[in-house]
Amino acid sequence: MIVWSIANQKGGVGKTTTTITLAGLLSNRGKRVLLVDTDPHASLTTYLGYDSDSVPSSLFDLFQLREYNEQTVMPLIMQSDIEGVDIVPAHMSLATLDRVMGNRSGMGLMLKRALMAVEEHYDYVLIDCPPILGVMMVNALAASDRVLIPVQTEFLAMKGLERMVRTLAIMQNSRSEPFNVTIVPTMYDKRTRASLQTLQQLKRDYPNQVWTSAIPIDTKFRDASLKHLPVSHFASGSRGVFAYKQLLIYLERLAIDD
Repeated sequence: MIVWSIANQKGGVGKTTTTITLAGLLSNRGKRVLLVDTDPHASLTTYLGYDSDSVPSSLFDLFQLREYNEQTVMPLIMQSDIEGVDIVPAHMSLATLDRVMGNRSGMGLMLKRALMAVEEHYDYVLIDCPPILGVMMVNALAASDRVLIPVQTEFLAMKGLERMVRTLAIMQNSRSEPFNVTIVPTMYDKRTRASLQTLQQLKRDYPNQVWTSAIPIDTKFRDASLKHLPVSHFASGSRGVFAYKQLLIYLERLAIDD
């Protein structure tokens, strides 16, 4: 089972789009995919057509478990309408975890233990992270084989990337192995100087971590979200899907080395 977290401490950079699109592409390949929505705003949960306020269980309930095994974790997982894709949905109660359970022993490894309990059921786990450093992001990063950092190709997004890199450096102190990181340039518009310059800066500042291509701006992403479908299932021939296919090939090659 391969676990990828999609994280950035800036909102609006394409985290949920990246998560759902990769899940759709993996589904098309016959892979079993588990999505985990760790953001109290529940964007990924909503994308899939669920009302986060009325889901029968959520990630919050997973953090209340006293034991992590197949019998306790599987009932908290919901099937989506996408073949081969399940989800642990989010609920706004996740926003209280830092206050309610932040000092609990082993709090940062609870998600990792839960995923290990169901690893026989899934080929991939994709974790959509909130844009703030807290219990949720710590758990996601601790459980991950690789961290994907979507970065919008504009100047202000570079600041969010710098914060994310600092966060990983801080967390690195408690890990024996370095984080595997892939920076994913998103919302790229080759017609604008801002996109061109930002992509060049990413390649210059993070030569060993940045994916050398980019995800273009594509209105099909927005259209697909209205249908609660991955863009791969809505507009399989779009340029956005082509770009994510190339990203997935790149990530799969890295996974062999990981």
